[in-house]
Amino acid sequence: MEIQKASGQRVKFSLPKLRKSLQRSGADQKTIQEILDRVRDELYQGISTQEIYNRAFAMLKKRKSIFASKYKLKKAIYELGPTGFPFERFVAALLEYSGYEVAVGQYFQGKCVSHEVDVVAKKNGQYIVAECKFHGDPSRKCDVKVPLYIHSRYMDILNDPSGNSPNEGWVVTNTQFTQDAVAFGTCVGLFLLSWDFPKGNSLKDRIDRLGLYPITVSTLMSEREKGFLLERDVVLCRQLLQKHFYLDHLGISEQRKDRIMNEMKMLANRY
Repeated sequence: MEIQKASGQRVKFSLPKLRKSLQRSGADQKTIQEILDRVRDELYQGISTQEIYNRAFAMLKKRKSIFASKYKLKKAIYELGPTGFPFERFVAALLEYSGYEVAVGQYFQGKCVSHEVDVVAKKNGQYIVAECKFHGDPSRKCDVKVPLYIHSRYMDILNDPSGNSPNEGWVVTNTQFTQDAVAFGTCVGLFLLSWDFPKGNSLKDRIDRLGLYPITVSTLMSEREKGFLLERDVVLCRQLLQKHFYLDHLGISEQRKDRIMNEMKMLANRY
């Protein structure tokens, strides 16, 4: 059976791939098998990946909202847009909760020109400058032009006359890198981080492992409420646990506030 991706490309339906994505939600094996059986029974030629996702998401949400929240992680990253700035804040927050001292939107004087860097992070001798490339379209990938451009900026920064130079250049994207982008980035020594690269330590792996889910995974808050929080630099569920007073500003009832905070605790592994 062929299914249609967001790019329009048709690929063979993979039951193991769907199973793996459902397992990442934390759902029990019985629930996963029930969803797999139902999706398989309702498949038809040319069904979109979005429709498969919608059906699985609805079943997970009906069973337990926390499963649905984790399952929608990839979609939630896109919901950080459209400007890309919340994605920069999200990447900075991931590094901060991993023990780095971070700053966003810093300027460096290179040998030739000055450069604004999205995220700067320091820890134990590591001095990282990271450029974040956000795409609102799931079908778009970071091609080789992106690391080419970032590498040229990084090399200019390394020639900072003050001698206060970083020792790692990163390129971070919410989608994927093309093969040429990976080949070039690896060759010149850039660290590439995307939704599924590097294997075992990708963006999705780091989020799941550390419980650093974006606020947009919530299935209990409205788009307006999430937008309100993002505007105030609350990009992680874990951050809302510390800044829960913002829910009072939104006029959320105590009963609903308790439900939202319980959802945040489960997503942040604080239960």
